[in-house]
Amino acid sequence: MNTSPRQKILIVDDEPDIRELLEITLGRMKLETFSARNVGEARALLQREHFALCLTDMRLPDGTGLELVQHIQQRDPHLPVAMITAYGSLETAINALKAGAFDFLTKPVELPRLRELVSSALRMPTASGLSTAIERRLLGDSPPMANLRKQIDKLARSQAPVYISGESGSGKELVARLIHEQGPRASQPFVPVNCGAIPSELMESEFFGHRKGSFTGAVEDKPGLFQAAHGGTLFLDEVADLPLSMQVKLLRAIQEKAVRSVGGQQETVVDVRILCATHKDLEAEVSAERFRQDLYYRLNVIELRVPSLRERRDDIEALAMHVLKRLAKDTGQPEARLHPQALEALKNYRFPGNVRELENVLERAHTLCENRTIEAQDLRLSEGNCSADGALADLTQIDNLEDYLESVERKLILQALEETRWNRTAAAQRLSLSFRSMRYRLKKLGLD
Repeated sequence: MNTSPRQKILIVDDEPDIRELLEITLGRMKLETFSARNVGEARALLQREHFALCLTDMRLPDGTGLELVQHIQQRDPHLPVAMITAYGSLETAINALKAGAFDFLTKPVELPRLRELVSSALRMPTASGLSTAIERRLLGDSPPMANLRKQIDKLARSQAPVYISGESGSGKELVARLIHEQGPRASQPFVPVNCGAIPSELMESEFFGHRKGSFTGAVEDKPGLFQAAHGGTLFLDEVADLPLSMQVKLLRAIQEKAVRSVGGQQETVVDVRILCATHKDLEAEVSAERFRQDLYYRLNVIELRVPSLRERRDDIEALAMHVLKRLAKDTGQPEARLHPQALEALKNYRFPGNVRELENVLERAHTLCENRTIEAQDLRLSEGNCSADGALADLTQIDNLEDYLESVERKLILQALEETRWNRTAAAQRLSLSFRSMRYRLKKLGLD
């Protein structure tokens, strides 16, 4: 016989009918409920009892649900709080998510959605396991990284859409994975997609799936990325590269929480948390009318900025040691050491490609070095990005402008190709080049 205590849920609502509906539904889920009619009663119960979840109405006789969210954030930040709002009060729901709410429900409350939300909240990892896992995966003790880990810890406990901004190679996908893995959806799929690498004519099929015979080549039914991520997280990398026509369809899928496959007649309900990222300035893209403002507000409920490697130079040594240990393990060779001058060179380099570039530099140096010692010359760092204070080199030091510009062009094109898995069409789009112009440059630089 199972005698383990039932998990306790706090319900805060001044409407008796709503409280009764929630109490009955949660009781059938074998949960113990405590009810409060206002903020004051809720605070008193929070003082006496330990809860696994709090469900609160937005409008209460002596205050608001937002005040209760803020109170819980200060007292017990790992207690998930779900806000109940009037139908259509999207702005209220977004404010609640920004304040730290786990998720929100709209009135009239749909019982399947309620049960789904409660089950998800109760799957949250314990507070002790969160920080340790994040520290193990996200290296660095600099203040920017300490702040980033703290934000990931908080966002993992929410279902809010998150816009992850940062330069190419700074680790945006790793941050997205950590948010997913430390949250209640960890056991469900994490589906990353590079929006810039999908040909525009295939986007709708890739995102929403297609039915057999819906177009030439559709020889069988195929689920899309939304269906693949059902119950989990869909990570839209380089979301700024989506064409406007696809942005409209994505917005509708997010709003309706349902998708219709190409050639399909009925919509399929999907439960997906959306995380997105781009190295572009998304707000500037909105101003330039290349990105829909309504989609921007849907995706950018909370913005999380990943610092560049230049902003956390103190972490370079720890990152380098970690990469060298991994390389030694992967190759079965003794671990290489960094000569002090090589380490100094790394610390003085601007790293336009961030952590990804650091890994590439060390992998090359690991192969080229003699006697398992990496010298400064083994790093082969671009002189244009080296200086004592991390600033760009003075233009007067450049002997040949054409050679310098060609090296910059080569570096940018290689970076775009690597980020798009050598999809030339996608790389051209990322660099705002026509495919013909891209092909010409590849031939000129000997990269074809």
